[in-house]
Amino acid sequence: MEINANKFSNKEVTVTYDPCTCKLSGRCYKELPEVFMDSVIPWVDLEGAPAEAIQEQVNRCPTGALKFHYKNPPVKVSKEEQKQKAKKALAY
Repeated sequence: MEINANKFSNKEVTVTYDPCTCKLSGRCYKELPEVFMDSVIPWVDLEGAPAEAIQEQVNRCPTGALKFHYKNPPVKVSKEEQKQKAKKALAY
């Protein structure tokens, strides 16, 4: 029998859950109960915490059953680029 991963999305992020990989450690709902719940359906509420907190918790999943994806990943800007932008802004 094939079981498809569950997918939870909001405007910013998507979290997927693979029930075949999960070992039910409970770490997700014990450490971030505002998002992951053990007795409510749907059991994932992505509005319960900031995306960064959700990402951190998903990264703690011991089996990798939870995966996290930004819909539009934040752009990382180097310190040098930040300095150049600041200089340009001051020049105006």
